[in-house]
Amino acid sequence: MTTTPFISRKGVTRRLVLGTALATGAAVPLAAVAGPAWAEAPGAPAPKRLALPVPTGPHPVGTVPLRLVDRSRPDDIAGPGHFRELMTTVWYPARNVERYPVAPWMPPGALQAFLADVGFGDLVPLAPLTVGHVGAPVLRTGRRLPVVVFSHGAHGHQGDHTIMVQELASHGYAVVTVAHQYDTYTDFPDGRVVVPLYDREAPVFPGDFAADLRFVLDCVEQLAAGRNPDADRRELPAGLLGSLDPRRMGAFGWSKGGTATACAMLADERIRAGLSLDGPMQMNPPLAGDLDRPFMMMSAKFTRATDPEAAAFWSHLRGWRLNVEAQGAVHISYGDVEALFPQVAKLSGWSEQQLQSVIGTLDPDQAVRIQQAYPLAFFDEHLRRRRGHLLDGPSPAFPAVTFLP
Repeated sequence: MTTTPFISRKGVTRRLVLGTALATGAAVPLAAVAGPAWAEAPGAPAPKRLALPVPTGPHPVGTVPLRLVDRSRPDDIAGPGHFRELMTTVWYPARNVERYPVAPWMPPGALQAFLADVGFGDLVPLAPLTVGHVGAPVLRTGRRLPVVVFSHGAHGHQGDHTIMVQELASHGYAVVTVAHQYDTYTDFPDGRVVVPLYDREAPVFPGDFAADLRFVLDCVEQLAAGRNPDADRRELPAGLLGSLDPRRMGAFGWSKGGTATACAMLADERIRAGLSLDGPMQMNPPLAGDLDRPFMMMSAKFTRATDPEAAAFWSHLRGWRLNVEAQGAVHISYGDVEALFPQVAKLSGWSEQQLQSVIGTLDPDQAVRIQQAYPLAFFDEHLRRRRGHLLDGPSPAFPAVTFLP
């Protein structure tokens, strides 16, 4: 792996954000919410699953996991003879989805480990389902699908921005989410469940994330050329081979993944447009070099006004650029938690103040609509040349969104 150091800050990892909220009393003990609570009341209905918003696009969504092995990067942690191994998931517009099962928000082993780590283990039975139908055939319209790759945050997981991913897929994009090995929760096909390692054991830096993204682009090119990059050569959904457009590829990421998106884009011209969701832009050596392709920053905690690294990166953007900020948003606001935590709060009896201490004061419904609208508008404009007006300036439909000069 590459050895670019990452300058960590408290609050950057989702695990730390949620753990701090629990430790400071922002949340009541969830043992009083999940299994034990309803078990003590015979005949009482169990709480329903948590739910993700339904995407607004016209197409049903299909999904398929792929195990990819980058044989150009030895894996020193796994030992001799092993190489960098990634689980990825491809989301795409689909057809004839009725007989295909829907995918869970996270695979079972990864879900259990992740929720236990952030103090919400009792919510495992309530985990949401996605709208992605596993293995459904790809919708073919006569034109190849633009592709966007997604990079999660530190100690996050590849499903934590499913709202955005499903939205893009429902509007005709192929989206590839990446599980960055050793900094995420991953179920492998052979039954292994791998969790994040502490930085002192296996430091994984934004440069490593960026190298993962570039390798995934290689695999997208293989799919586009009609070759199956899956290391196990599992059968792919009908129509996936040859359906992706390697000339229209973009990338986005949250937090550390936003920094990795910038890093990968500086190094790889195949990424035609990049979006950072509150990326710290912290690397050592710093991100350097001018970027002449479109880049958008959605800020919350890591703003140009407070973070020199973000300001420095912005100053090197020579092409189309935009920086927006949702008033009342916090670092984790641009993600699925904006839809999930209000439901958890209702189950657990949190006060409004307790909920806001975790997800900020941005209205959750508006936060979800922002997640659905702004990334789609950005990639539509720069990968599809479908120019709308949402990115031109403030919109009465999204009063919380501020355009920063």
